[in-house]
Amino acid sequence: MINVQEVYLKYPAAKEDTIRGISFNVGVGEIFGFLGPSGAGKSTLQKILTGVLRQYRGRVSVLGIEVKNRTGSFYENIGVDFEFPNFYGKFTAIENLRYFASLYSVKCDDPMLLLEKVGLHKDADKKVADFSKGMKMRLGFVRCLIQNPKLLFLDEPTSGLDPANARIMKDMILEQKTMGKTIILTTHNMHDAQELCDRVAFIVDGKIATMNTPKALRKSGENTNVEYSFISDGREIRKSCPISNLGISEDFRIALESGKLTNIHSKEQTLEDVFIALTGRSLK
Repeated sequence: MINVQEVYLKYPAAKEDTIRGISFNVGVGEIFGFLGPSGAGKSTLQKILTGVLRQYRGRVSVLGIEVKNRTGSFYENIGVDFEFPNFYGKFTAIENLRYFASLYSVKCDDPMLLLEKVGLHKDADKKVADFSKGMKMRLGFVRCLIQNPKLLFLDEPTSGLDPANARIMKDMILEQKTMGKTIILTTHNMHDAQELCDRVAFIVDGKIATMNTPKALRKSGENTNVEYSFISDGREIRKSCPISNLGISEDFRIALESGKLTNIHSKEQTLEDVFIALTGRSLK
């Protein structure tokens, strides 16, 4: 679906490249995540992939088309949801969706059904200028689905949403995957990446620092620790040890056999832990 080979990009006023020699492939039906802090180059890379920025060096093939040579029909097959979506503020939600649907030559989905899926059907006739950021985020998401595209680009899709609406969005993203859609997810939210992505690439200073499945990245590096507590002389004692050493921990064995074990849980690395270990930086 996507093939990127040795891509560089420098903005006209910049002294150095923003994107520096990035290469990767994305298969059909895959959710591929770009994970990194603000300013790492995630949004710039997404703009290259969507044909907004075409002054790159290297090769970028999306849907079998070199993006530098894309035509208007390219956008029939992709849906883009930017973090800060733009709408016609004096139009209502339903008017916005109907207008954007009219720009495509393909048959589009029913705008009202899409609004219902994200809980905006009761606000269909409300002017978008009066929408909150969270409402605009949900509207932007269904707008990128309206022509039923093969490829979705989602930029921070749960930013600014409460937990309930974030859950709706994530469920819809997973639903799109089951329909065979390919999804590029750009985020600094490690929980979203961990839950949704088949593979993630850590972006740092315009380069890919590492790339793998979330599970493989979390299992890399340090051994998973087990934290446990037990009662001794009327006091609760807390201890931890690597999971590989749990079977030979004398404290753990005694607490378990005496029935004095009060708590036990594994403390696995998060994607953010791995990112910090690799780069020395936070995802925030």
